[in-house]
Amino acid sequence: MTFRPSAIALFAAALCSGPLASAQTVAPGVAADAGARSYVAPRTSSGQPSLEGNWNHNSFLILEAPEGVPNLILSEVEAKTIGDKIMNAFADRLEKALDPELPEIARSTDGLGLVRGQRRSRSVVEPADGKLPYTAAARKEIADRKPAPMDNPEERPNWERCLSNLGLTPMTAIGNGKLNPWMIVQTSGHVVVHTEYGGETRLIPLTDAHMPAEVRPQWGDSIGRWEGETLVVETIGLPAKERIRSVSNLIVSTDAKVIERYTRISDDELLYQYTVVDPEVYEKPWLAEYSLYRTSERIYEHACHEGNYSIANILSGARVLEKKEPAKTPR
Repeated sequence: MTFRPSAIALFAAALCSGPLASAQTVAPGVAADAGARSYVAPRTSSGQPSLEGNWNHNSFLILEAPEGVPNLILSEVEAKTIGDKIMNAFADRLEKALDPELPEIARSTDGLGLVRGQRRSRSVVEPADGKLPYTAAARKEIADRKPAPMDNPEERPNWERCLSNLGLTPMTAIGNGKLNPWMIVQTSGHVVVHTEYGGETRLIPLTDAHMPAEVRPQWGDSIGRWEGETLVVETIGLPAKERIRSVSNLIVSTDAKVIERYTRISDDELLYQYTVVDPEVYEKPWLAEYSLYRTSERIYEHACHEGNYSIANILSGARVLEKKEPAKTPR
């Protein structure tokens, strides 16, 4: 399945323009911390809080606050109304524009994101308005973004060629978590996070020292530490080619620092939070969160090859267009 960079950005277009008066508001920082410390997770053989197992969700997650929906927490009735509008808009716009399974994915979810039993309108919790604090230059970069070049295979996006995908930090999730379940495995000195979509595996050492820049892993250098019940993971050196992500047009530069927090808040719920610190792109750090839920479903091989199989047609199609309209085709 091939995702287009603008797909998730279409979600909010069909939403009503007025705010929901009865929805609850949440002050900055409250959503991230309230209730997360009352549960004590079972321990591994080395005495660490156990995050081990397979985790997923079946929610329709949106990164930023949709237009006309300023509140983070919604009632079930409001969440159903808004979620149906978002999912129907998504399905209607993309039924013919993208792979046919995307609309079905939207329709098969259990609604908007669920965190501690609360329906969420979005993942971003700080800033309180739910909007990413892009600099003016970053907003212009998104607005002026051009399609990926079609002259050579190596110029095509890594996600299209199935060389990277939804395991890259931060893991922003997509419309249906069952597409990207996680497997977490722990040892005394490492935590391993494997994501099915893309088949990526992050080996996170529990240490306070990053690797030298010359030998950092291809998808960023992650180190972890425990703060009580929470695993805190700091990642630097993210790949420059993945600056603009395939989902939500999210920008994360190679100079960014991403701080993830994994907290098991019940036997069956894992809270995932991430803060992006990137002065080049954002006026201030921002925080997002969502929950995953324990599952007995297995993790399978992600046999993604469509982009590589299709690349000959992508490039040859561009050559045909150049012959038809040589003056209009960008090089």
